[in-house]
Amino acid sequence: MVRKLRFLLPAALAALVIPAAVTTAANVSQADDSVSTLAAPYSNVADGFATGVTGGAGGQTVTVTTQAQLNQYVTSSSPYVIRVAGTINISPKGTELRVASNKTIIGVGTAGHIVGGGFFLAAGVQNVIIRNLTIRDTTMADDDPGDDAYDYDAIQMDTANRIWIDHNRLQRMNDGLIDSRKDTTNLTVSWNHLANNNKTFGIGWTTNVTARITIHHNWFQNTNSRNPSGDNIAYAHMYNNYLQGVKGYGNYSRGATKMVIENSYFEGTKDPFYPDSTAQLRQTGSILVNCTGKQQTLGSAFNPSSFYSYTLHPAADIPAMLRTHAGPQASIGL
Repeated sequence: MVRKLRFLLPAALAALVIPAAVTTAANVSQADDSVSTLAAPYSNVADGFATGVTGGAGGQTVTVTTQAQLNQYVTSSSPYVIRVAGTINISPKGTELRVASNKTIIGVGTAGHIVGGGFFLAAGVQNVIIRNLTIRDTTMADDDPGDDAYDYDAIQMDTANRIWIDHNRLQRMNDGLIDSRKDTTNLTVSWNHLANNNKTFGIGWTTNVTARITIHHNWFQNTNSRNPSGDNIAYAHMYNNYLQGVKGYGNYSRGATKMVIENSYFEGTKDPFYPDSTAQLRQTGSILVNCTGKQQTLGSAFNPSSFYSYTLHPAADIPAMLRTHAGPQASIGL
């Protein structure tokens, strides 16, 4: 059954968001005059293509402060809600702890930091929530400029299913902040702060066209490539994201991907959005400020509201909203 899309849209902004044409810096001031409320707008349940993900709900809740404790519970075959209550330094550097199915890994307020390592979700892993954490600092001074010598991701998924990545701060990792690989699907990435990295968010490494991914309300700040780069995604829905100071390229639709971009805000970004000749990309209602390079669309892609309902905020609200509400929150995980 098709559910209707719910808009949070002041009348003065209706003309701004609905047309397919991009709103540029020339009329940003007009949009800012009609900014709507910025009260905390996020949900505490998974949405988008990850709707129904429950993580470790129903299992035991545990609190961890060491790598040994964290590893014990994330690798268990039992469901767990795992509260990270402090800074955990991962050793050896670059280790990605292998997360099993039916887990919630959540930071307690803003205290949960994973330093020097990350998480890996292998084929067959499903129903996982990674939320309200800071995952940071695996950069290697002796690596090559492409960050290819050390594969130290914050979160890597290889054919995982039903995953929600929400309200994390990911930064300064030697490879990717998020790698969604090899047919990982039913994934929602929401309300994260992705910052200060070379390779940000890569999607693909497959010839199959089956993945369904929702990417919304994320702040991409001072990054280079893959923001994200989406290859062979059946349905990629990207809305209300904020790309700021992106040096390489922004939203890139590759291969057979069908990508929809709605009401995002691009500031100081090179090549904000564009498709391959074989991909599709439909864009509506976004704002571009001081951007250069490619701003291209191709094809009709798909209708996200035929899959789920969602709240679409005006693009003009997004920078202030995400500066406040993206990344770990003091009220989450308590």
